[in-house]
Amino acid sequence: MTSVSIPLDVLQRVAVKATEIRPGDREILTEQLGRDPRGLVGIGARCVCGAPAVTITYPRLPDGSPFPTLFYLSYPWLVREISRIESSGDMVKYNERLANDPQYAQAHTRAHQSYVARRDILDEVPEIAGKSAGGMPDRVKCLHALAGYALAVGPGVCPAGDDALAQAGWDPNVCHCGSHDDAESDAWTTQG
Repeated sequence: MTSVSIPLDVLQRVAVKATEIRPGDREILTEQLGRDPRGLVGIGARCVCGAPAVTITYPRLPDGSPFPTLFYLSYPWLVREISRIESSGDMVKYNERLANDPQYAQAHTRAHQSYVARRDILDEVPEIAGKSAGGMPDRVKCLHALAGYALAVGPGVCPAGDDALAQAGWDPNVCHCGSHDDAESDAWTTQG
């Protein structure tokens, strides 16, 4: 399977903040991720300076593998901040809230359904039908995936992602591209 081209109007149905891939984006993403971005079809969100912050990944990779993670957080500063939240043990708090707050749990389920519907706009892949990312709908497993989702689609769709962005101190009007913390630059694990 070769690279898939998705028109901007379709990308923006997937993520309100979506933009097409611009010259230099792939190189920036390769630096951010430490590898070539697989299945890249668009940018889900950008830093205020224009650097990619979230990728939009086609649900079937070029090698034919199904890939459920539609939105992939790539912005190094935010990846580090979310990693700090996860490593501090706060995942327990997110899951306790899910278990004890019926409205939050319902919103998390709606976020899951919306995620699957958004991915299906690009392509319906039977192997991942009904699957989303970040532990949805039953738990909070990966704040990176949920924060990337929330960043790409805007507030009010993914409450756990919104909460993670707020806890990380994300401000869409502040560029953190020059923020480096080499001691913790590789502190996070795979999103999914």
